[in-house]
Amino acid sequence: MKFTEQIHRLTASQRNAFIACFLGWSLDAFDYFILVFCVSAIAKDFHTQVTQVAEALFLTLAMRPVGAFLFGRMADKYGRRPTLMINIICYSLFELASAFAPSLKMLLIFRALFGIAMGGEWGVGAALAFETLPAEGRGFFSGLLQEGYVVGNLIAGIVYALVFQYVGWRGMFLIGAVPAFLVLYIRSRVEESPAWLEAQRQGGLPVAAALEAKPSLWVNLRSYAPTFLFLVVLMTAFASFSHGTQDLYPTFLEKNHAFGPRETGLITSVGNVGALLGGICFGAWSETMGRRKTILIASLLAIPMIPLWAWSHTVVLISVGAFLMQFMVQGAWGVVPAHLNELSPAPVRGTFPGLAYQLGNLLSSRNGVLQAKLAASRFGGNFRVVLSATVFIVALLVAVVALLGREEKGADLSSRSS
Repeated sequence: MKFTEQIHRLTASQRNAFIACFLGWSLDAFDYFILVFCVSAIAKDFHTQVTQVAEALFLTLAMRPVGAFLFGRMADKYGRRPTLMINIICYSLFELASAFAPSLKMLLIFRALFGIAMGGEWGVGAALAFETLPAEGRGFFSGLLQEGYVVGNLIAGIVYALVFQYVGWRGMFLIGAVPAFLVLYIRSRVEESPAWLEAQRQGGLPVAAALEAKPSLWVNLRSYAPTFLFLVVLMTAFASFSHGTQDLYPTFLEKNHAFGPRETGLITSVGNVGALLGGICFGAWSETMGRRKTILIASLLAIPMIPLWAWSHTVVLISVGAFLMQFMVQGAWGVVPAHLNELSPAPVRGTFPGLAYQLGNLLSSRNGVLQAKLAASRFGGNFRVVLSATVFIVALLVAVVALLGREEKGADLSSRSS
């Protein structure tokens, strides 16, 4: 089925829910990457080192599991729709507060709080989207939703290129508060998750009584501990896969190839286009090939891309390598939203996928530091071997872990019994 047909077959309610969740994730990523582009300018303004400002990136990643738990718990108890609105307002406000940070210390505090809000959006949005969408074509929408992260990166890059010279880093953060207006769209167009509403109607109980009748979150987590631990391991492998191929790649291009901002920006943009297309294509293919098999194929196909990606010497060949590498990496990632929600028990679906996702980010958050230290201490600052070894090892890890797990493709996510 063509992609346009997939979208047109949705009801207005399903389409509005997906659009809201996609934009919420894209704009969340947009707000995150604004800091990535402004690290040097912030360091200059606060008369400090880039490494000290970069701690804000670590704090954001480290605090994301806290947000996944808090907002996920709210989504399971009070509903996906109101929680998503509160979540978007929170990350927009902390982005706005970052624009007025009087010192680096305060900026770090605001970015840690932003990390909490950022950590909540993916799980809540994915639960609302996949509990509303039909099972048919779920893989395509999984790939499209996940690549909202890439879209946010692209938007941040475009805004940085066009307006940074006029507004500076503080102005960039002011622009980052725009996502708050998305709440108006959600309030007027988006309906609550059918699965969550069904849970409240179970047994004919009033909403308050139904909530009291549910097992506690801790009882649910203990009951589903093996599944949860598996998802954390899987997402740690996935986070290492994406961050291991993305975070230090621009540094590699600048240091080992002596490329300037123009060439580096071009190559990374081409890689982002490959990521976007890969996520959508492999996500859609997972409908016929299955979730685990698709992850296996996409991750293993990243290995043959290593020579072009890390060992080429011209802008054209490296760009091709970047496109193909991210096509495979994000191709595997495109299956993740559907796969995690299908494997997550209905009573804790607002908490389970997002918390597993963000704990994976936390456990892999120092990988970039380790890569940089290894390149400096063992290879004289040459990142080629380190990046190549990272892809080879982590791609195999993703494939093996995914293969060892189970699959629930096509599970009915609109029902409490799923």
